[in-house]
Amino acid sequence: MAEVTEINDPADPRLDDFRDLSTADRRPDRPGGRGLVIAEGVVVVERLLASPYPVRGLLGVRRRIEALDLEELDAPAYVTSAEVMAEVVGFHLNRGVLAAADKCAQPSLEDLASSARRLAVLEGVGDHENLGSLFRNAAALGIDGVVLGPGCSDPLYRRSVRVSMGHVLRVPFASTDDWPAGLNVLRQKGFIVAALTPRASAAGLADAGLRGERVAVLLGSEGPGLTEEAIEAADLAVRIPMADGVDSLNVATAAAIAFYALV
Repeated sequence: MAEVTEINDPADPRLDDFRDLSTADRRPDRPGGRGLVIAEGVVVVERLLASPYPVRGLLGVRRRIEALDLEELDAPAYVTSAEVMAEVVGFHLNRGVLAAADKCAQPSLEDLASSARRLAVLEGVGDHENLGSLFRNAAALGIDGVVLGPGCSDPLYRRSVRVSMGHVLRVPFASTDDWPAGLNVLRQKGFIVAALTPRASAAGLADAGLRGERVAVLLGSEGPGLTEEAIEAADLAVRIPMADGVDSLNVATAAAIAFYALV
């Protein structure tokens, strides 16, 4: 069981994993920096504890720490006041508890494709909140994994982890820099690659005959959507029919509709 220790000094070095979360060039979850995974809130911390990510420690106010099952945790848990916690992290944390973990290895594109039937493939999804929402939708609607193409943000960034409600920690993901040629790996594994686009020439999603098939749905960036190269590299283009005067949806919303239609 975790050792629970009370700390009242915000400068205590044992709290360094949680320090300066609002400072872009020092934050511990910054890609290229220490690269830690930060979970916040009881629900998300519980999902981190149940994940394969090696937990380094917890920090929280007493009632939030006591709300967690720490029986199997082999890492320290630090209890402090809300005021000390705010001084450490750089802002007042309403959720009252944080956990820090090391990253763990993710599958290769080939391994992910070998074990999946339905995948989300993302190009240029750079908004952390949209990325977190996509992972939450994927977990809820039976998507087996996510492939990150060029221009995507780090799904393990704190905001993405929070918005995903911790589901980014359970949905496997792989990255590919070979774009869009990397889509051939999916095709070789038996996937139909379907590019989601609002263009009028695309087939209606419900009429494309994809339900029950081994499908990788290709989703583009929040503004311009998929590049022409990505659409041309797909097996077919599909669209979500919409009312007149509405040309597109938020990428996470569109993904949820597509996931539901596929599953």
